[in-house]
Amino acid sequence: MPKHHSITRPVIVQILPALNRGGVERGTVEIAKAIIDRGYKAVVISNGGLLESQLIRMGVAVHRLPVHSKNPLKWPFIRSKLSDILRAEGADIVHVRSRAPAWIALPVAARLSMATVSTIHSKFAPKNALKHLYNRKMLKADRVIAISEYIQSIIAKHFAQHKSEDDVTVIHRGVDTVVFDPTSVTQQRIIREAERLNLPEEGSVVMLPARPTSWKGHEVLIRAVAALDRPDVTLLLVGAGDGPPRFVAGLEQLARKTGLDGRLRIATGSNDMPAAFMLADVIAMPSTVPEPFGRVAVEAGAMGRPVVAFNHGGAVESVLDGKTGWLAKPNDVDDLTSALTSALDLSQTERARLAKRARAHITKFFSKEKMCQKTMEIYDNLLQDRAG
Repeated sequence: MPKHHSITRPVIVQILPALNRGGVERGTVEIAKAIIDRGYKAVVISNGGLLESQLIRMGVAVHRLPVHSKNPLKWPFIRSKLSDILRAEGADIVHVRSRAPAWIALPVAARLSMATVSTIHSKFAPKNALKHLYNRKMLKADRVIAISEYIQSIIAKHFAQHKSEDDVTVIHRGVDTVVFDPTSVTQQRIIREAERLNLPEEGSVVMLPARPTSWKGHEVLIRAVAALDRPDVTLLLVGAGDGPPRFVAGLEQLARKTGLDGRLRIATGSNDMPAAFMLADVIAMPSTVPEPFGRVAVEAGAMGRPVVAFNHGGAVESVLDGKTGWLAKPNDVDDLTSALTSALDLSQTERARLAKRARAHITKFFSKEKMCQKTMEIYDNLLQDRAG
């Protein structure tokens, strides 16, 4: 049995596949800091990545283990190593953030009588019986977190025999409202980003910040902006330039076909998204399938930018239709065009009012602080249960 020192300094272990860029990774770092700020010990186990050094500087105990492996033949060896780490750290709570880590870690934690938490980030709807079985493992934790009401509803629909909606806590992913604050972005940063993106000095900008994946809606947005028939509007696809040549060429070909080629900018991802947001008049999130959460919508809202998204998935929770943005009929080019028109036609006064409402809404419901607070409450409840 492990040593328990939850009375003095609880030890909370987060386990995820890797520590590179992404919402799961960012959330792990933010929760690790909240754990340390509470006076607890934070441990993170992954297969390594860019954020390891940042965690170490924060004072997090970092261990590298191939917990990303989906090969069941390797799991016994990985579990043995994981058991050694958890015992040595005297872990009180094990928090898994993905399915492979859940299959590897939850049986180990159960054997060692450690409390468990899982956070479900992905779409989670099973495509077949095997996928249903694979996904279900995440629901075996003592406490289950969903990053949106949309994810919570999917769990209730497909896994009702294992978890009801009441058994799943919704904790929205949080945005850092200090980093994403329009008043903190200098003019120099905005100019530097404008030059990098090769934007025209005049006119309006519709921006889609997204990785180069077809379901993010690049093509439907090109068609919608072309349908605006407004020569003063530039479409900026941030992140699309990181895609393979074939993906980029397909977007350029569609832009030529729709008459948008002179007003399309395809750029690589930005290292200064707050400054990039400042360059946009409208932020688009036209994902053709529902987003589990939609981080772009909350970051843009924190920056006071109007968001135009499709009316499905996590966007429904973060965008207030007609107040902080517009929700168009899913995959409807005409309705998307209409929503973009409404956003672009805002007067300066209306835009200022929307910006104020949007930032207040995000600060109240989607801040990093709120995410950390609600997660720490789950940890504390588990620790109290163990102490009792």
